[in-house]
Amino acid sequence: MIELRTPKQIEQMRPAGRFVAEVISALREKADVGVNLLELDELAHQMIKDRGAESCYIDYHPSFGASPFGKVLCTSVNDAVLHGLPHDYVLQDGDLLSVDFAVSVDGWVSDSALSLVVGTPRQEDLDLIDTTSRALDAGIAAARAGNRIGDISHAIAEVARAKGLGINTQFGGHGVGRTMHGDPHVPNDGRPGRGFKLKPGLVIAIEPWFLHTTDEIFTDPDGWTLRSQDGSRGAHMEHTIAVTEGDAIVLTDRSFLD
Repeated sequence: MIELRTPKQIEQMRPAGRFVAEVISALREKADVGVNLLELDELAHQMIKDRGAESCYIDYHPSFGASPFGKVLCTSVNDAVLHGLPHDYVLQDGDLLSVDFAVSVDGWVSDSALSLVVGTPRQEDLDLIDTTSRALDAGIAAARAGNRIGDISHAIAEVARAKGLGINTQFGGHGVGRTMHGDPHVPNDGRPGRGFKLKPGLVIAIEPWFLHTTDEIFTDPDGWTLRSQDGSRGAHMEHTIAVTEGDAIVLTDRSFLD
């Protein structure tokens, strides 16, 4: 069921969005050559504890997951692009890292993701991150009352296709509110003018993710981490936004921290 939030409820969601932004920013600063993925998860875990928040991941066990996730953060490295289960891995020079984090604060959820290169970057990785970031911006710009879900999806896909990237629609954006995943599904490709008509009060996570040379993925033996079929690297960007009569409100905006 698609739920619309009142202006008062959207205001109540702001602290969750701000906290998610703070955690993502702290992880970006912490990630470096020689840092273990488990250290990143511990940092996020400690920040959750200090804030009195509640992880959306640690007990999460959807049908596609092999078991409860067990960690509070997704860390996807290089050919992993989504749902990366933190494990005993030390980041190496040139690694492409994606972090994805969702948490509940005072009963309201926000969800965000960021990709970055640790150490010396490859230009193709920087280009992929840039394309994914611009696709997110395009999706957010299309999230206006009167438009439709397909307009968001189409805007994302146009940026990807301009760079020759394939687009997987198996996983994408989603409704956000009292729980992490709700209706509507927001795929990263679609036809403009189709799908649910956007209305003020709709809160969704928009999350483009792309791989260098494929749109095919498989599940790692850990039962969670999704990797590219051909070993190519992936990037993932995400914000939680609220639709208004005008420009969308980006609840997980990190610009105030820059």
